[in-house]
Amino acid sequence: MFKIGKVNKKGKRRIIIVVLWPFMLSGLVFLSIQFAIRNAGFVEHYYSMGIYPFIAKFFSSFSSLLPFSIWDVFWILIILLIIVGLILVALKKIKFGWFGVRILQLLALLYSFFYLVWGYNYFRPKIEKRIGWESPKADEMIFTSVLDSIIKETNYNYISISSADYSKIDTLIEASYRNQSTGLGIKYPNGTRRPKTMLFSSIYGKLGLSGYFGPFFNEIHVNNDLLPMDYPFVLAHEKAHQFGITSEAEANLVAYVICIKSEDQRLRYSGYQSLLLYFLGDASHLKEYHEYLNKINKNVIEDLHFRRKYYQGLENKNLSEMQSAVNNVYLKANKIEKGIKNYDQVVSLVLSWYYNSNQHIDIK
Repeated sequence: MFKIGKVNKKGKRRIIIVVLWPFMLSGLVFLSIQFAIRNAGFVEHYYSMGIYPFIAKFFSSFSSLLPFSIWDVFWILIILLIIVGLILVALKKIKFGWFGVRILQLLALLYSFFYLVWGYNYFRPKIEKRIGWESPKADEMIFTSVLDSIIKETNYNYISISSADYSKIDTLIEASYRNQSTGLGIKYPNGTRRPKTMLFSSIYGKLGLSGYFGPFFNEIHVNNDLLPMDYPFVLAHEKAHQFGITSEAEANLVAYVICIKSEDQRLRYSGYQSLLLYFLGDASHLKEYHEYLNKINKNVIEDLHFRRKYYQGLENKNLSEMQSAVNNVYLKANKIEKGIKNYDQVVSLVLSWYYNSNQHIDIK
């Protein structure tokens, strides 16, 4: 009897460990995040530029073998399992408490896995510090000069882009990343980047999503309903996330540089017209605003009008606002202080890039 009692105690301890280990792991990850928040340099050296490139290479070498999104399939299976579990609970085949614990274990594991395979990049230093940029003082003359330059380049590089060009565009973006990686503080090649189409592009379109990076399997996704004129910029943006760039503004900056520094006109046009929209948004308060609008060529204006109407037709306003609210909470939880407004901060980053990289602009 004594021996059986000892076995039972060991068995109980084993059960406790099996139940608690996902929560213990998530607790350790949470504590490590608190350390990471206070030690950005440590994160940059040991994780972002040390461990993460190996993680990206490992997962992307596997996920790139498959033409479909593993993450989209994964979350569909999770939802189906939850539905089946709820049915079994309703039929009293399994206990609600047991099912609830398993759901909590799954959430704890997903939380831990997210930060271990990519999420720690949120706590690396900002791009200005990583590259050693000086922050220029706010200067309306510099802003309007860069805006004027972007308008001229958008007009000059205007070209029609077709979905038939996508494979070539992917190759050109990779070539530009390879050439610009040092200047942008990127560790190239950082694994493999195979663009994948979202399995439910129409649903994502209603949410206002043009693409996303799936960190769990190191996958890059682009919405199948994306306009060809936006494809190079969006693809370059999502690839920036794969390189460990978490800030949306920084990903926009990197996408801009990757596109406009390409020798291919399609990439340059996509990059310039994408940033033109951000700059025009910031220029709307200027008394010369309409003068700048009049400088934009008719073909570009037609593209921008068509673009606005097209995406408005895809988007569901209520779903888009809900998605934005969720994304806002998510970004702020990961120390992106401006939340979804972080996307718009690309203007100041582009001004810093022109200032620090000695790009030619005409200041009148």
